[in-house]
Amino acid sequence: MRKPILAICLAATMLAPQAYAAPAKPVALKELPDTMAQRVAACTACHTAGANVKADAQAAARGDVYFPRIAGKPAGYLYNQLRNFREGRRHYAMMTYMTEQLSDAYLMEIAEYFASLHPPYPAPGKTSATAAMLERGRVLALQGDPQKKVPACVACHGDKLTGVVPAIPGLVGLPRDYINAQFGAWRDKGRRAHAPDCMADIAARLSDQDIAAVSGWLAQQPADAAILPAETIARPLPIACGSAPDNPATSAPRTGGQP
Repeated sequence: MRKPILAICLAATMLAPQAYAAPAKPVALKELPDTMAQRVAACTACHTAGANVKADAQAAARGDVYFPRIAGKPAGYLYNQLRNFREGRRHYAMMTYMTEQLSDAYLMEIAEYFASLHPPYPAPGKTSATAAMLERGRVLALQGDPQKKVPACVACHGDKLTGVVPAIPGLVGLPRDYINAQFGAWRDKGRRAHAPDCMADIAARLSDQDIAAVSGWLAQQPADAAILPAETIARPLPIACGSAPDNPATSAPRTGGQP
């Protein structure tokens, strides 16, 4: 009796593939829109550009943000920085990988796209800075330190600290840790710009305490997305800056600079 049962089981096993061998229907691929927003999706995974305002606000409240806001920055500044990553003047492996195969024209297209975005800023996050530190940061940002030959931030980055077109960035809305890291990069020559490299010079003149103070104060300033980068600024600048020359017609091409 066992042999007939075994034979039936073997026959069923042999027939089973034939019974389930019907070809599977191909899965339809989702068609993605050919828009700049879709093309820069890898960028907005870190530089959220307002895609997730709630998440941005939560991160700011926790004080754990690092990646800088690039939405609304002057297009010339963003273009310069993309080129700097591509050409080794700035060092961050992911940014180098993403830019190394892109043309100048496409980098400018990306820069202009982000410059056109003006999403709301999250409220400033919590701070561990003391009142004395914040006051020192305020003085450096608004008045500078003549004894150290450090100009005020507002003298170059605009009286609202929102930057100046075409290539001076805004400082409001940047995380404290990011600002600190950029000062460190200028000191260590991990970030460079066209000579004279004004921010490298300023970073060398500031103490660690000064950097912590101005970074902490800047990060605590509320920002309004409706206030755009300034169109003009008083010239000459208080410090020679190759990335924002006083006479662009007689200067070498800009290759980027400030934070």
